[in-house]
Amino acid sequence: MTDSPILELVRKIATALVDDIAHIEINELSGNMTNVIELKVAKSDVGKLIGRQGRTADAIRTIVNCAAAKWKKRYILEIIDQ
Repeated sequence: MTDSPILELVRKIATALVDDIAHIEINELSGNMTNVIELKVAKSDVGKLIGRQGRTADAIRTIVNCAAAKWKKRYILEIIDQ
């Protein structure tokens, strides 16, 4: 089974930002109206994904929502440390 284009987008962004790419895990939880993407990274890399005052995380969420609009879906990105 292949990942959706949105999951591949999140994987590319996370790979570019974190140091420990071996600990990247991405899961999608599908709902009726909204899908949740759980992005798990190493504890030392969480700050790189969140950024100062959450600006990087907000930017990633904006990119994901703009890409998802093409398929008329809504995604919520949750960043989780391992």
